[in-house]
Amino acid sequence: MDERVDPKVRSEDLTSVVRPEPKAGAGWVGRVLFLLVLAGAAGGGWYWWTHRTPQNAPARSAARYGAANAPQPVGAATIDKGDIRIYVNALGTVSSLDTVTVQTQISGQLQEIGFKEGQIIHKGDFLAQIDPRPYLAALEQAQGTLARDQGLLAQAQANLKRYQTLSRQDSISQQQVDDQKFLVQQDTGIVQTDQGLVDTAKLNLAYCRIVSPIDGRAGLRLVDQGNYVQAASTTGLVVITQTKPISVLFAVPEDALPDIVRRLRAGATLPVDAYDRSNARLLESGTLAALDAQISTTTGTLNLRAIFANADDVLYPNQFVNARLLVNTMADTIRVPVPAVQRGEPGTFVYLIGADGTVSVRPVKVGPIDGNYQAVLSGLAVGDQVVTDGTDRLKDGAKVIVPPPASAASPPPGGAPQGPRPRPTRPQ
Repeated sequence: MDERVDPKVRSEDLTSVVRPEPKAGAGWVGRVLFLLVLAGAAGGGWYWWTHRTPQNAPARSAARYGAANAPQPVGAATIDKGDIRIYVNALGTVSSLDTVTVQTQISGQLQEIGFKEGQIIHKGDFLAQIDPRPYLAALEQAQGTLARDQGLLAQAQANLKRYQTLSRQDSISQQQVDDQKFLVQQDTGIVQTDQGLVDTAKLNLAYCRIVSPIDGRAGLRLVDQGNYVQAASTTGLVVITQTKPISVLFAVPEDALPDIVRRLRAGATLPVDAYDRSNARLLESGTLAALDAQISTTTGTLNLRAIFANADDVLYPNQFVNARLLVNTMADTIRVPVPAVQRGEPGTFVYLIGADGTVSVRPVKVGPIDGNYQAVLSGLAVGDQVVTDGTDRLKDGAKVIVPPPASAASPPPGGAPQGPRPRPTRPQ
C-alpha cells in the first residue's frame, strides 16, 4: 500500500519532520575543544618565551662563569718556628697541707676566746682560756702529798743508815736491816707516784690555756664563751687551716705517667698552673711536688700533688680549679696556626698557597697543640704560606688572593683628615 503525502501538508511542516534533533552532548564537546586549543596556544607562547635568545645573554653567561672562577679572598699565615709546650690538663681540688680542729684536753668552763673568725694565726698564739681554779687546787693537793711522802722517805733512809751501823756492830738482827730496806723502797715508789700526780696537775693547768698548734687561718667559732666544754667532745673550738703554702690534688691519665716520671728522674721541675673553673683566669703558679703510690683501677688515673705559695690567698681549701701540668717543651719546632689544619679524605692536610696564587692540598703530620699553634712533624717548611680563613670555599687548584692587612691609620678619601669645623658665631 503506497503512502502518499497529503498536498495539504506545508513544506515547513515536512522539513521539521524530516530534520533530526541535535544531540544533548554536542555543546559540551565544543567547549572542551575550545579549552584544548587555548591551552596549546599558551604552551607554545611559554616555550617561545623561555627559549628565545636575547642579545645580552652571552655577556651574562660569561660574567657568571668569570665570577665562579675568580680568585677567592682568604686569610693566610706564613709557617715559622717556635716553642710548643706540652700540657696535661686535669680537674683539681685545692687541699690544705695541714688542718687542725682545736679541741680542749680538759673539761671546764670557757672563760675567754682570744681569736677572731677568719684571723691569720701563728703557731703559739693564744686561742682560748678554760677556768684554771679546779686544776690549780688539784696541783696544790698533789704537791702537799708529795712533800709528806718525801719526808717519810727521808726518815726511812735515815733509819736504814742507823740499822746498817748497828748491824756491823752486831747490835741488831739482819732481819731488821732488811725490813728497813724494803720500807725505803716502798716510800721511794710513793714519792714517785706523788711526783706523777704533781706533773699531771701541772699539765692540766697548762691545758687551761689553749694555743694554736700551727700557722693558718682560723675558721668560724664553734663554741661560745661561757659554755662548759668537755674533753670527750668531738665538736672542737675552732678549725685552723694552713693556706700558705697550699696544695692542689689532681689526677692524670696513666698514659701520661711515663713522660712525667722520665722528666722527674732527669731532675726537672714541672710547673703547674691553676686556673679558675671557667679555665680563663690564671689564679696561681706552682710546681709538682709528689705522685701517689698506685694507679686507681676504677678510673685509670694517678693522683698528683702540686704546691703553690698562695701569697695572695687566691686558692682556698676545697676549691675546684683546672690544673695544667707542663710536661715538656718542644723548642724551636715548625708550627702552624690551628685554623689552617683541615681533616678530610686525605687525612690531615692544609691548603698550601703557591707562588701563582693557586692552592694545593698538602698532607701534614701534626703534633701537640699549644694555644693557637700546633706542632708540625712533617709536610711543611719554614716560609710556606697556608690558608687560615676561607677554607670552606676552596678545593685543590683553586685561585686565591690574600688581601693586604688593613692600615691602622688610613686617611679618609679626599685628602688628609681635617679637624672639627669651627662653630659659627651668632652676630652681636
